[in-house]
Amino acid sequence: MTMNLIGASICDEELIVQGEARDIQLPNTEHVSQISVDVGGSLAKVVYFSRIPGTKGGRLNFRKFETEKIDECIAFISRLLEESRANRPGHEFVIKATGGGAHLYYERLRETLKVNIQREDEMECLITGLNFLITEIPFEVFTYSETDPMCFEETPEDPFPYMLVNIGSGVSILKVTSATTFERISGTSTFDEMLEASQEGDNRNVDMLVGDIYGSDYSKVGLKSTTIASSMGKVFKKNVDKRQFKPEDISRSLLYMVSNNIGQIAYLNAKAHGLSKIYFGGCFIRGHPITMNTLSYAINFWSKGAIKALFLRHEGYLGAVGAFMKHRSSRRNSRSFTLSEHVAQKLADPDMADLEVTLAQDTLDVVADEESD
Repeated sequence: MTMNLIGASICDEELIVQGEARDIQLPNTEHVSQISVDVGGSLAKVVYFSRIPGTKGGRLNFRKFETEKIDECIAFISRLLEESRANRPGHEFVIKATGGGAHLYYERLRETLKVNIQREDEMECLITGLNFLITEIPFEVFTYSETDPMCFEETPEDPFPYMLVNIGSGVSILKVTSATTFERISGTSTFDEMLEASQEGDNRNVDMLVGDIYGSDYSKVGLKSTTIASSMGKVFKKNVDKRQFKPEDISRSLLYMVSNNIGQIAYLNAKAHGLSKIYFGGCFIRGHPITMNTLSYAINFWSKGAIKALFLRHEGYLGAVGAFMKHRSSRRNSRSFTLSEHVAQKLADPDMADLEVTLAQDTLDVVADEESD
């Protein structure tokens, strides 16, 4: 599978999903249509290709499902295969699978879908997906701040070395020195459910801030009045009725605490390994402003402005994209997955609501030469 990025640009008609533009045109790309799935501890991510009739091209589609509802994900893939089998009877299809769920749900995927399920290493797929996105897709990487929420980075001439902090159901920190060389240098654990509740919370009700102690900024050491001095500090005061603290406020406090912790650990690892580029990926981020702002602030603070936190517009799909790219090595041995644009339209129909897709669909436009049969 070859990718020609000449003329790549953000689509004029952008598809807005959760406030983000996801479409990218690749007008000179030779591409192979296929499908891949990354099944993590919390979410299952599906990447598949759909044709656009009358053109050389098509669309790379992204969907997410809750892993605990894996049967909905499998049902969705089954519908994709059903349409493709109707158009191309007798063809053998291959699905690339990665993540822990590729092993946990392997038999269920194979028996239900009746296709060849090829499992790929999770860390290799993360790096393959990230390398593709940061080197081949313009306007993919950005920095975040309260004053400039999405400041895009130029495509690096040489992206290596760098560090990936992948924040999903757990946290893995990877040092990447080339397209094929990497090592896991650290990691930690995190949790996911407080994200939704934190949106309605106010951590100032439970956290002890610098302003609570000094009454203002502590500018001598670079601390704003809103900087957290003690997570949950107000909760542990004497003679305080703990029932007054709302779950939403506690969730927001936890979000700050986890994000600050991850940011500091990321910086310390980058410093120890002499790395100046830190990419944050994984479904924990999900374009969440509080998370990105906290991680950015932490990296900027601890590095004294020398290092920036780098984010991705498809941060949750690194593994699935990497698995998608793995098809290049198996193309000679089996048919790639092909889906018509017709089924993509059917899947967008409200009548498909019984699948209960848990998160919105994102898309990238890609252009592909017709495969020769």
